[in-house]
Amino acid sequence: MASLIKIILIGRVGGDPEMRFTADGVAVTTFSLAANRNTRQPDGAFKEETEWFRISAWRKLAETCNQFLNKGKLVYVEGNLRTRLYDGKDGQKRVSLDVTADRVLFLDKQGTVQLPPEDARTIEGDIEPEDIPF
Repeated sequence: MASLIKIILIGRVGGDPEMRFTADGVAVTTFSLAANRNTRQPDGAFKEETEWFRISAWRKLAETCNQFLNKGKLVYVEGNLRTRLYDGKDGQKRVSLDVTADRVLFLDKQGTVQLPPEDARTIEGDIEPEDIPF
């Protein structure tokens, strides 16, 4: 039986993206993404919680993300989720939520860029948050 691990995130870029190249010359860009959610506490008050994700984009998508994203930009990211365990500098076990992006949409109006048609399948231009079907 086939299985699927897919994640959809909307959040703000936590820092400027970093692009590098593999030994084969393939571009990869990484950036952090903060996604918030509000939960109701037993006393009825709302508490905002932030989850952090490490996003990796490859090839043309990596180049586009590196060119147009920076800290604070609102983005939609769709991709595959992987959890990674590691030891922190303080010796404590930590968990990293890593996403390999299949699709990145820029949601900030001031950051909207019209891309040539060959890039339209990877990144879509003008999109409003209310256009996202969930």
